[in-house]
Amino acid sequence: MKTSKWLVTFGLAVVVCLGVGKVLSQNGPPGPGNFDPAQIQKFIVDGYREQLEIKDDAEWKVIEERIQKVTDASREVGFGGMGMMGRMFRRGAGGNPPQGGGQAGGARRGFGAFLSPSAEEEALQKAIDTKAPNADLKVALTKFLQARKEKQASLEKAQAELRQVLTVRQEAIATLSGLF
Repeated sequence: MKTSKWLVTFGLAVVVCLGVGKVLSQNGPPGPGNFDPAQIQKFIVDGYREQLEIKDDAEWKVIEERIQKVTDASREVGFGGMGMMGRMFRRGAGGNPPQGGGQAGGARRGFGAFLSPSAEEEALQKAIDTKAPNADLKVALTKFLQARKEKQASLEKAQAELRQVLTVRQEAIATLSGLF
């Protein structure tokens, strides 16, 4: 089960990266103000319309809203639990916050909308970094795990709502596309 979740998270990261490449190739080289997470998200969601072979605009409107909920919830679950990989993107390869405007800092700013840690993750990381007493670590860990459970429940609810409006063929395609 954990491997499956990790693969879905990795798949979402790949989709985001591929989407970034396509959008950046259309809009020029990366730079301040040239990275629009909303545009990337729209590109990803619109890609599902093509994959699911949806021609009717009314049908797409219903499905699109539910896909958006699933992708938002997946991002929360996936990136919130990315562990070392997520921290490297956010903090730089050495695990420390990047200094100045180097490449790691640019990646952090550019992908910040996708890789922002939750308050619970930040509190747990701070407890670890400051070598907090076991009691404080336990409280931070419990809060982090509870938040992760809630995010997973939200994802499962969004997925169930999406399944209600898909044909069996569309559900199969969506499953292979990482929505389920």
